Amino acid sequence: MFDLSISEIAIIAIVATVVIGPKELPRALAAAGKWMAKARGVMANFRTGLDAMVREAELQEMEKKWAVENERIMREHPAIPGDSEAQEPRMEPLEGPPADGAGAPKPAEDRPDPPPAGDARS
Repeated sequence: MFDLSISEIAIIAIVATVVIGPKELPRALAAAGKWMAKARGVMANFRTGLDAMVREAELQEMEKKWAVENERIMREHPAIPGDSEAQEPRMEPLEGPPADGAGAPKPAEDRPDPPPAGDARS
């Protein structure tokens, strides 16, 4: 940021002590510290806003590229009219009971009665 050597900092400290006075120097340094903290906060806020704007611009650029690529793919591979299987994928069962109903659950009258709520068997 600033290129200050130790000798320059010492000269600034001596001049500040003479001009401000040793009694008021701590209060002046505290005020300077508060101003520096506010300046750093403003810079951090600015940097965060700038980063957000850059990210948003990059996302818009990527969306444009994706739209162009999608359009190119859709032109190269058009859907065949009337071919519903090409437009809608079919869902196939992986594992489980057969679809013919042989593994369907029993009706409620064929099931055994559940145990009473107060029955605590271990």
